[in-house]
Amino acid sequence: MKKFLKGILATTMVVAMTAALAGCGGGSDDAAQNEAAQDGATEQKETLTMATNAEFPPYEYYEGQTIVGIDAEIGAAIAEKLGYDFKVEDMAFDSIIPAVVSGKANFGMAGLTVTPDRLESVDFSDSYATGVQVVIVTEDSAITTVDDLFAEGANHSIGVQTGTTGDIYSTGDIEEKGLGTVERYNKGADAVQSLATGKIDCVIIDSQPAKEFVEANEGLKILETEYAVEDYAICFAKDSELTEKVNGALEELIADGTVQSIIDKYISAE
Repeated sequence: MKKFLKGILATTMVVAMTAALAGCGGGSDDAAQNEAAQDGATEQKETLTMATNAEFPPYEYYEGQTIVGIDAEIGAAIAEKLGYDFKVEDMAFDSIIPAVVSGKANFGMAGLTVTPDRLESVDFSDSYATGVQVVIVTEDSAITTVDDLFAEGANHSIGVQTGTTGDIYSTGDIEEKGLGTVERYNKGADAVQSLATGKIDCVIIDSQPAKEFVEANEGLKILETEYAVEDYAICFAKDSELTEKVNGALEELIADGTVQSIIDKYISAE
C-alpha cells in the first residue's frame, strides 16, 4: 500500500510540474503576442480627411482618378508632418463647410477665403496662399473693366460657382443693389460654358482656374482689373484641437519652403 501511494504521489507531482512548465511557456507566448499586437496598434495611424471640391485647378482637380493640386499637396504635407495618414473627399463646394461642421471631414481646403459668414460656422487656419477674383468676358464684350459691373443702370448677368466668394461678393455688390443678376452653377466650368454660349455676360472666379478656362475656350478673355484680392485658409470645426496643430505644422512648412515649392509647381512665376 505504501509503495502504491508513493507511486500515485510521484505521478501527481510530475503532472503538476509539467502543467506548470506548460503554463509558463504559454504565458511567455501570450506576452509576446500581446506586445506584438500593441506594437501593431501603435504603428497604425489615424487618418485626416480633407473635404474639397476638385473643380478648382490648380488648387484641386483630377489627374486620372487621383485628386492633385496645391491644396491636395499642402494638405498631405500637413498630415505627414503631424503623423497622420491622409484622405481627400471630393464634394460640392457648398457642402465642404457642412461636412467639416458635422465631422464627416477633419478640415476643408478648396481655395477657401475667410469671411464673416463662414466664421459663424467654422474656424480658420492662418493663410497659406493669396487668391485673386477676376472677371471673364467674351472678347467682344461691352464690359471692359470691373467698374462697368457697378455703373448706374448696369444690368448684367453674372455667372458664379455656388458658395464661392465670387458668389458672395457679386450677390452683395451687384444683385442686392439691383445692378444685375447672379446665376449660380455647381461647377465653375458650367458657368464658363454658359458664358461661351451667350447665356450670361461674365463669370467671376479665381484667377488661376480662370486662366485654365480661358485657355480652353476660344473667344474668352480675363479683364485686366481685379475684382478682389483674398487670402486662402483651411477651415475646421469650431474649437477643434486640430486648428492649433495645423497652424504649427503650416508655419514650419512655410518656413522651410515646402508650401512655396508646391505653389511654384503648379503656378508659374510669369
